[in-house]
Amino acid sequence: MHILWWAVIGLIAGWATGQIMKGSGYGVWMDIVLGMAGSLNGGFLMRSMGYARHGGLLYSILVAIAGAVILTVIARFFIKIARAIRLPSKHRIASQ
Repeated sequence: MHILWWAVIGLIAGWATGQIMKGSGYGVWMDIVLGMAGSLNGGFLMRSMGYARHGGLLYSILVAIAGAVILTVIARFFIKIARAIRLPSKHRIASQ
């Protein structure tokens, strides 16, 4: 039963993160994964700051959204760096 709640919270958190970050979303499955990873990340950060509270559904969703937003910011930062350091197109080898 806990897996089902993780999926529901992950879906809600992933969708909310897509709305907050103004992205087009990553699809339902990736939103669930992002939300689940965000809940783990958010839970770790909240415990690290001393806010380890066993709250209800709303608390879990808010923590998952905060964690997913942080993960999205970090991912977009690394994607931006990766695009900036690519070779110019004239230096790439044409694949045939």
